[in-house]
Amino acid sequence: MAGNSQRRGATRKTGSKKGATVGTGGKGRRALEGRGPTPKAEDRPYHVAAKRKAAAERLDAAKGRGRGAAPATERGGAGSARAASATPTGRPTGGRPTGGRPAGGRGPKAATGGAEIVAGRNSVVEALRAGVPCAGVWVGHRIDADERVREILKIASDRGLPLLEVTKPELDRLTDGLVHQGVAIQVPPYPYSDLDALLSRASRAGQPALLVALDGVTDPRNLGAVLRSAGAFGAHGVVVPERRAAGVTASAWKVSAGAAARVPVARVTNLVRALGELRQAGCFIVGLDAGGTIEVADLQLAVDPVVLVVGSEGKGLGRLVRETCDVVASIPIGSAVESLNAGVAAGISLYEVARLRRQA
Repeated sequence: MAGNSQRRGATRKTGSKKGATVGTGGKGRRALEGRGPTPKAEDRPYHVAAKRKAAAERLDAAKGRGRGAAPATERGGAGSARAASATPTGRPTGGRPTGGRPAGGRGPKAATGGAEIVAGRNSVVEALRAGVPCAGVWVGHRIDADERVREILKIASDRGLPLLEVTKPELDRLTDGLVHQGVAIQVPPYPYSDLDALLSRASRAGQPALLVALDGVTDPRNLGAVLRSAGAFGAHGVVVPERRAAGVTASAWKVSAGAAARVPVARVTNLVRALGELRQAGCFIVGLDAGGTIEVADLQLAVDPVVLVVGSEGKGLGRLVRETCDVVASIPIGSAVESLNAGVAAGISLYEVARLRRQA
């Protein structure tokens, strides 16, 4: 045979030719059909949208069962967070939670219905110490626990609060970018009262009504201080306007030291109109201002139903509010101080009213 035909691999054996096999069994046809339309993000188990949807569904289920911690054996859907519990080392662990993020969980700016997110270890532990109502506690996954975190976990466990372990990206989203240090809570909307409820409270106690109305006070810490003084000196409620005024937020709860749970707050659309209604109900309207015609200590009207109207530190009483007052009283102060803030002024005035009533 010509050539080097004896060389190994120089010739092919019969039947070793490569090429298309006979028939594909429909493999090519199935490949052309594809896998159908792409499912929605929330229907893909490992997508973040699906995890958020599952968390929301668990929250709805938890609300239906009422408040309280979930059993350690309860299981959730895909992407669910773990219920945190305190171990000897303070590290969260345990089974699945009763629910995901509470409603309005994107932080104070996106919270709906008056709900508020409190983030940060100091803020959260102080709020829980003060008895601020809480709809849920979030703890970061694998958080580096310190004394504050361990106290947060203990308080949440003692109060039976929903305790949820979430990842850092989820906690970032829930807090809307706030510095959370791995912990956050949600404060539910405050249940405001109305004027009739405040007057009825005084009537049931058999005492002349004593109310505090705030005009233009925008700092919730001042509102908290007023609530604390109102609770200490027997006031029957506080009145605040809806617009351009502080509401009962987590900051007000903390400063009030629990008084916000005992002293009702009425929110009115128009403060001037509300003061007119209180006057028709038999209350004397007493404004507090540095230019008052009488000192609070000499206010003989204190033994009758009284509404003390406190203005903002900078502007004082508004013109229409001042015109609505029956009398404007002042608190004498030294020349070194220009004015008192709303919380201090309300506290001093409430003390004087309580003193005059005891002497009557």
